[in-house]
Parts: sequence; structure tokens; C-alpha cells
Amino acid sequence: MSLNVLVVDDSAVMRAIITKTLRISGLPIGEVYQASNGLEGLSMLKDQWIDLALIDINMPEMNGIEMIEAMRQNEDTASLPILVVSTESSETTIKELWKKGVEFVHKPFAPEVLREAVIRATGVTIDEESESGTLSDSSNSF
Repeated sequence: MSLNVLVVDDSAVMRAIITKTLRISGLPIGEVYQASNGLEGLSMLKDQWIDLALIDINMPEMNGIEMIEAMRQNEDTASLPILVVSTESSETTIKELWKKGVEFVHKPFAPEVLREAVIRATGVTIDEESESGTLSDSSNSF
């Protein structure tokens, strides 16, 4: 099983960095879809099977917080794991995101930080005893 990921960020360069970081993370990443704002991201969620959304906060047309609120109000995406990747520094905003069950990573980030946040958000990791790169539920680890 691999994770299909949606990366929502208004910077094409940042979307490419996040995508490359995911690909080299060691986690089994499937398709990586990209959107440049929250409206495009919501549209992608209707059209594609997504296991994890990585969302920036500060974007035009619809920002990340508005997108997250729309996702949480839609029964199809209400429980989708979300990881915010942003330069946001407001502790109040970050705490509000955590209350919504959202993981948070500051930009710029080290690849290991993003990998660990993906593991926390999805609850899965690589089964290190298997060379096939399959996912296992980390809650069953010893």
C-alpha cells in the first residue's frame, strides 16, 4: 500500500521541494497531486483518492485554514490526515490547528522532520523487516 498525497502551496518551487522530500523519505509514496490554492485543493479532493494532504496556510483565493475548515465540514474529507507546512509563527494559530487534529511543520524543514510528521499524521511507517516497502500501522509496533 502506498500513500497518495495532495500538496497544496502557492509556490511551485515549494511544491516541488515537498514532493521530492516525500519521494526520498523512505515512505511508500504513491501519486503526488499538486494544487496552488485551497480551491484547487478541494477540487482535487473530489477527483482523486488522497490519503494525506499537506497544506500551506498563506495562499491566494482560499487560504489553508479555510481549506481545512471546508475539509472538516465535508463528511468525505472530515477525517483525512492533514499536515500543515508553513512559515506561520503564531502560536495561537498553530494551537488551533492542533485542536483540529492537524500536524504542523515549519518551513524551512529538514527532510527527517517532514518524514516524522507524515508518520504521526497517518499512523503508518515502513515495515523495516520487509524489503518490499509495505506500510504497517505504527500503533502495532513493539
